Amino acid sequence: MNFNELTPELLVAFEAIVGPAHVLTAQRAEVAATADAYADYGRDHTEDLHFAPDVVLRPGSAEEIGAIMRLCHAHRLPVTPRGAGTGLSGGALPIHHGVVLSTERLNKILEIDERNLQATVEPGVINEVFQNAVKEVGLFYPPDPASKGSCSLGGNLAHSSGGPKAVKYGTTKDYVLNLQVVLPNGDIIWTAANTLKNSTGYNLTQLLVGSEGTLGIITKVVFRLLPFPQHNILMLVPFRRVEQAAEAVSAVFRAGIIPSGMEFMEREAIAWSSDYLKIPLTLPEDIQAHLLIELDGQDLDQLYKEAEQVYGVLEKYDVDEILLADTAGQKDDLWKIRRNIGNSVRYNSVYKEEDTVVPRAALPVLLTGVKEIGARYGFKSVCYGHAGDGNLHVNIIRGDLDDEMWNVGLRQPISEIFELCVKLGGTISGEHGIGLVQKGYIGIALKEANLNLMRGIKQVFDPHGILNPGKIF
Repeated sequence: MNFNELTPELLVAFEAIVGPAHVLTAQRAEVAATADAYADYGRDHTEDLHFAPDVVLRPGSAEEIGAIMRLCHAHRLPVTPRGAGTGLSGGALPIHHGVVLSTERLNKILEIDERNLQATVEPGVINEVFQNAVKEVGLFYPPDPASKGSCSLGGNLAHSSGGPKAVKYGTTKDYVLNLQVVLPNGDIIWTAANTLKNSTGYNLTQLLVGSEGTLGIITKVVFRLLPFPQHNILMLVPFRRVEQAAEAVSAVFRAGIIPSGMEFMEREAIAWSSDYLKIPLTLPEDIQAHLLIELDGQDLDQLYKEAEQVYGVLEKYDVDEILLADTAGQKDDLWKIRRNIGNSVRYNSVYKEEDTVVPRAALPVLLTGVKEIGARYGFKSVCYGHAGDGNLHVNIIRGDLDDEMWNVGLRQPISEIFELCVKLGGTISGEHGIGLVQKGYIGIALKEANLNLMRGIKQVFDPHGILNPGKIF
């Protein structure tokens, strides 16, 4: 890809659009003693990668973004959209330098429509802030990634993020009714209507959700909402065998129960996280894995009946004493442990995280296969994830692996893990996206015919290839 370089004239033009305070360069950051903060715009939560942007722009409206994109389109300047920078696939890394376009100032909840169970928001709103705002009026936005306290809704849309509650309620894509989008040439469109049904033309809304910032920049979102579930029951189930923990997942669903959360944590994952958070948790020596199971709804008596059914299913497996969380504080602690596993792994070791997904009944085979591949190639892994969705996060720990193995040699075993996923009817990412670090493996999951269709779509939206170049394929 051939792009042009940033010029002083373009910097002046960008300042006229967003104001000088919202145009950041390395030189200005150095003078202002904010070099570290500026450097953060060149990294995310993906391994140890950094690409310095030529300029960071922080627009405050769709119209400002439109003006920026018209200039970049005309001058062939690469643009990398950026939310909160919590991604795990390198999707927000400016690998061709150019412009990082941050949506952090587009952070308003514009309307909560209680009558229609809808909300209109900007992409820079933090997931948990939005969840809390709608909860105050008795409504519920279910998608809840582990980083919900720091990730933005725009980033969630870019990857169609999931989270623990996806098992019952679905992922981000299932709650999007309409999007305002700035196209690479600066045009501003709405993709649909604020209605539950819409069969008018191609579904541009769902095309944009999960497109990882390669087709357009989302500037407003209309979400559908649900009534907030008033009650929940949370249990932590210890298993003496990892495979049985994975097998029990499908058994619970076959019994007719749909939990609002079904999370798998192997021993090291839960141990590292509880130590990291300084939350005491007793782990008997013979326990290899845990399931964290949540039931929610409006009728507490019905939930207790469902809990009894879950206990009945679990009796068939080799489990230790099940912990039923009986206070809000205990529930919060258990969810904190689950949500901080990624942070605890990052704290303990350099690692690579692979986001695998298979039909849930195939989870035991996937887990066994991951460990067998690790044993053959000499690496250790810490596994956890959204078991109810068949979504297993495989954290490959560097340990004493040398540079050659870490940087090159792991490509083969990672390929084998992904090949196993596809063989089992799954794919190579459930919620983290492809971005930069997984694009070399996309051919395992998709045929060239699929990729050519995607390249054609990209060409229609972005003929000069300026928007988040070098990602996905």
